[in-house]
Amino acid sequence: MAHDPEGAPAPASGARRPTVTLLVVLLGMLTLPMAMSGTTVALPRIGADLDASGAPLQWVVVGYFLAASSFMLVAGALGDLYGRRRVLTLGAALYTAGTLASTLVPHILLLDATRLLSGIGAAGVMAGGGALLGATFTGPARTRVFAALGTTAGLGLAFGPTSSGWLVDALGWRAAFLFYAAVGAVILLGTRLMSESQAGTRPRVDKAGAATFITGLALGLFAVTQGSTAGWTSPVTLVAAVAAPALLTTFVRVERRLARTGHGRPILDLGLTRNPAFLGWAVGSFGLGAGTAGVLTFLPTYLQGVDGATARTAGLTLLWMTGPVLALPPLGARLVNRGLPARHLMVFSLLLLAAGNAWLTTLHPGMSAIALAGPLLTIGAGQGLSTGITDAQAMAMVAPSEIGMAAGFLNTVRGATGAVMLTVFGALLLASVESRVGPGPLAARVTAGTGGHAPELTAAWHMTLWTTTALLTVLAAVTSALLTRPTRQSRAGHRDRPAAQRTTPTANAKPEPSPTP
Repeated sequence: MAHDPEGAPAPASGARRPTVTLLVVLLGMLTLPMAMSGTTVALPRIGADLDASGAPLQWVVVGYFLAASSFMLVAGALGDLYGRRRVLTLGAALYTAGTLASTLVPHILLLDATRLLSGIGAAGVMAGGGALLGATFTGPARTRVFAALGTTAGLGLAFGPTSSGWLVDALGWRAAFLFYAAVGAVILLGTRLMSESQAGTRPRVDKAGAATFITGLALGLFAVTQGSTAGWTSPVTLVAAVAAPALLTTFVRVERRLARTGHGRPILDLGLTRNPAFLGWAVGSFGLGAGTAGVLTFLPTYLQGVDGATARTAGLTLLWMTGPVLALPPLGARLVNRGLPARHLMVFSLLLLAAGNAWLTTLHPGMSAIALAGPLLTIGAGQGLSTGITDAQAMAMVAPSEIGMAAGFLNTVRGATGAVMLTVFGALLLASVESRVGPGPLAARVTAGTGGHAPELTAAWHMTLWTTTALLTVLAAVTSALLTRPTRQSRAGHRDRPAAQRTTPTANAKPEPSPTP
């Protein structure tokens, strides 16, 4: 495979231990989705034990996504520079420490803080792990590996609510966090058996880019959360809402200046966003998360608060949605390898997600698990069909030396999707409840499932689901347009052309030999 002369990667020693690398990364990708989906069923119990509701309670989940998405690009770039295994190891250590600390905290704000630490660690695990696999496997083997990655993540999503629901009902929510901390320790030990992989050049770290990106994204999400609770015209909300776009604009300028002058390596090569194919896969990845994040997080609260379901029962109900996420990634990869255009599959998946969210507007108090099966299965199928092909398709568009940056970009999109959609979904839900029961603590308790007013909460759910349906329909159209546009060579020449056009075989061409899982 050809390499760019200025950024040729160092020998990927990780390729000598493909099986160990794969197993450790897969364990990480199993645990992180499990911790995310499992925590959602524990929110009502956490709120009751720590006397929390509204934004502080939501930030048990939102804070995790915020930290993970904010640090994802930084972790990917640092992996390219200093070693992808090293970043994975540090991430596993932080994740384990933060999750273990979550079992001991006495106050909701301390729990939010430990979840932030866990999210920072998760960024290192996801970005470092994905980059290691991208550097170790190529061709159809890479497609199979990332399909296995999607299946593993689906397994965590599928059984996270069920296993956590059992733990919460039997031993309490702190025991659930203790379980995730134990698995994090196993991942940390496993990284010692892996070999290192990194890019061949080591320019200066883009500190200005990292600072402006992390702060800008954090302030943007904080503004949405604060606006839904303190009011959109409150001074704190307005300051954050103004500062966030200013910082993100500065981030773009910093990255462009570094790319133009060559004085250091940007944490995000904006040439990636100028490639319509890569951008299309990134937009599609955002859509896959947008269609599921709100339902996965807030539906267990509705079922427990309105219908009186236990955490275990709520987790079992979510299997209708998470099961297809587990079962369908290999089918999606098989369809693509047999000739189905990957872009068609992605657009079809987004439309399925839109249809499932629209169908879920039939939600009402006392709705049985069987009645919920149709919309939840549709939502799960929409995500499951394309979640296993996205990374392989997108990373075929970049040079080998930028695999870590591309992996970090894609994982940032996923993490940002979770943080943004949880924040926006929760804000819309709360605003809709407030319009029916009035602003104040009562609306927060109703949204958290502890304040009664089931008809008002149900109506708020319907409005929020229709909004999500409209968003997914737009994203499907945008993704289709981007993935059907011909890729043009940029002024920068060879560097900005997709790697697939330079060296990577098509899905139907005979690939070069590569390690197989």
